[in-house]
Amino acid sequence: MDKRILALVMVVMALAVSVSVSAQDAITPPSADDFQLVEIASGFARPLYVTGAGDGSGRLFVVEQYGAIQILQDGQRVDQPFLDIADRLTSRGNEQGLLGLAFHPNYAENGYFYVNYSAEDDGDTIVARYNVSADDPNVADPASEVILLRVDQPFENHNGGHLQFGPDGYLYIGLGDGGSQGDPYGNGQNTRALLGKLLRIDVDGGDPYGIPADNPFADGVGGAPEVWAYGLRNPWRFTFDRETGDLYVGDVGQNTYEEVNFVPAGVGGVNFGWNIYEGMHPYSGGTLPADAVLPFAEYMHNEGVSVTGGYVYRGSLVPELQGIYLFADFGSGRLWYAYPDAAGNWQSAILMRSTNQAISSFGEDDDGELYITSFTGSVLRFE
Repeated sequence: MDKRILALVMVVMALAVSVSVSAQDAITPPSADDFQLVEIASGFARPLYVTGAGDGSGRLFVVEQYGAIQILQDGQRVDQPFLDIADRLTSRGNEQGLLGLAFHPNYAENGYFYVNYSAEDDGDTIVARYNVSADDPNVADPASEVILLRVDQPFENHNGGHLQFGPDGYLYIGLGDGGSQGDPYGNGQNTRALLGKLLRIDVDGGDPYGIPADNPFADGVGGAPEVWAYGLRNPWRFTFDRETGDLYVGDVGQNTYEEVNFVPAGVGGVNFGWNIYEGMHPYSGGTLPADAVLPFAEYMHNEGVSVTGGYVYRGSLVPELQGIYLFADFGSGRLWYAYPDAAGNWQSAILMRSTNQAISSFGEDDDGELYITSFTGSVLRFE
């Protein structure tokens, strides 16, 4: 890996149209000296995500690409997996497998959680609900599966896979454009296709789900009812700021640029521009729609090869990071920070040139403390 000091290519801009940045109180740019990454557990098989359940138990749940969800309780790994569905998924492609996990906002009462995985027979995206078992809070019931959504995947890559409940209580689902290169089927800009989108569904409002009335195409006119935002290539981790509700989306680039996008809380119908644009630059040669929203930050492939979207830090262990969005690159292990300054202008720069980790995901616990998963098998916490 090239360890030379490379010039950071980062474009900072305010978002146009109806999507505007809210200025924050004065923030001091962070330093790598403000924190350390402390390994709290290791030995996982390709961990892709870590999260709390929101039930007050203090447990962490670690998603492994090969199909298992492991539990960390009081700093120790529980012997038995919480769930193991390796027999119903494929991880033949490097971007397939068990890719996402989200606990219902009322998990402590109803025991529901949701996963995103690649179907064993054909690699299609499956979004399914499971229940925790009635007898053991550390074991889920594999027979409780209810499939909410099945989406055809024409290729093995660009599956997206992240799931997260928004502050509105709806389930958001990130899907890539279907794979290959350059979006050959034009899914990103096709609002009737589910691929290349951020979907938003009401898991409590229908069978198997309902459509929120304020989804941009809720009536099915002009697009698929599930679509909340479009123009994405491969959204690898989107998150909501737990204080403001604002949305951040890391979108993996094609040939040259990796990007991170911002959308204020509650704003739907956003077009992120792929495949007309890659980052802030023309890609397919088409005309960028007037209402498209470009990323607030990008970097070139001499800085990394695959963005990992992160979180706005809202924990207490590292006060210097309060209100700052952190994101990373899977290939180079670099860590960036970003935040809007008092004038509403984005400030962003490299925070660590190398973490020595293959950062596959960020994650939060119930208290808002921040973690990363390293593809090589570790979970680390910001302290």
